[in-house]
Amino acid sequence: MARALELINRESYLKKLIAFKDDEMVKVITGVRRCGKSRLLKLFVQYLQSQGVTTDQIIEINLESYEFANFTCDELYHYVKQRVCKDKKTYIFLDELQRVKNFENAVNAFRVDFDCDIYVTGSNSYLLSSEYATYLSGRCLEIKVYPLSFKEFFSFANYTIKEKSSFEGEIEKYAVNEKGEPFTLKELLIRYIRLGGLPGIYRNTYDFDEQVQYIESVYEAIFNRDILERARITGDKAVGDPILLKRLATFLSDNIGSNISLSNISKVIANEDLIADKKNPSVNTIIKYANYLVTSYFFYDIKRYDVRGKNLLKSLSKYYIIDTGLRNYLLGFRSQDMGHLLENIVYFELLRRGYVVAVGKVGDLEVDFVATKNGQKIYIQVTQSMLSEDVISRELAPLRKIDDNYQKLVLALDCGLQKDYDGIEVKDVCQWLLN
Repeated sequence: MARALELINRESYLKKLIAFKDDEMVKVITGVRRCGKSRLLKLFVQYLQSQGVTTDQIIEINLESYEFANFTCDELYHYVKQRVCKDKKTYIFLDELQRVKNFENAVNAFRVDFDCDIYVTGSNSYLLSSEYATYLSGRCLEIKVYPLSFKEFFSFANYTIKEKSSFEGEIEKYAVNEKGEPFTLKELLIRYIRLGGLPGIYRNTYDFDEQVQYIESVYEAIFNRDILERARITGDKAVGDPILLKRLATFLSDNIGSNISLSNISKVIANEDLIADKKNPSVNTIIKYANYLVTSYFFYDIKRYDVRGKNLLKSLSKYYIIDTGLRNYLLGFRSQDMGHLLENIVYFELLRRGYVVAVGKVGDLEVDFVATKNGQKIYIQVTQSMLSEDVISRELAPLRKIDDNYQKLVLALDCGLQKDYDGIEVKDVCQWLLN
């Protein structure tokens, strides 16, 4: 069943745009394809109009539209020049700007020639490469947009959060749908993990097959347009095999949250039936493909941090996928490894909240996340359950080895009765995600 394409507020991102309104910096909105960048710009346009900005002060250009598909840098400049206001500030919105060759020349000219406020979007990190920052003399500001958080999922999927008192006197959250039917947060978190947070899934349909088709279309667009086409345009001949690219993405998806050595992956992939010549892809080729998966925002890599030595380690990385729906599509929607899926969700929630995140190494043990913001740290373990003594012992062990006074936290889907272990807090991951 189709739903109206209404604009649903994404408050945290909108607040950031409002905070930097009329700043001379070019606002660069980045994120994986179809995470909601274009509609965020439309939300901001609505906000501007509510504040008295007139239609003639707003120029919106979607470079993926056929109307602008073959625009040159010069044509983009003259198009805007013909439409800027002569006596009022003009707000310029450029969607998927990376499609225009030498676009930075036009953007620099806008800043110099017109009284304007500029907002641009892009689906890969080319927009914020060191070259781009140099082209704009450092006058750019990145606003990262991610797929829906668990909290945003409720609005997009038409659930309303309610509260009730538990037997222990604590306030507990639950949800109801449009019909008033109740659901536990755990039930909805599992649905959110299964389908992911691409906004279009919840805006367009409730049919599972159609939702899978939508996820597939996003996957194809990322791989064909943001990776393979970009490699072709830049002349990177080492990246052009869609089968190898998918095999690497599938391998990383199947191993989210695990320590990965890219140098060992080529041997694993060579054993797959889909590699026709059975030759090991070179380590450099694997590294290049992995880099493209990261710069298209499909995967994020996370480094390891020595808690005691207080330095980042070069050996091994962990990869988390931008959206669990994309991961489940690649792996055939099989149900497994809830612990690492929860890690994936928590990792991106920490990024949304502005933390710098690393994996913690404490001797021969690991802490899932060391999250740092404003000079403060939180050490976090993520687990499906805290109901067995073995799991409790395993999850607490690395936290107990850390001897500083920063917060230590275990996030669990099933918490058990005890909420504190000598200062180490245990929290319901659903409640934490909605905090």
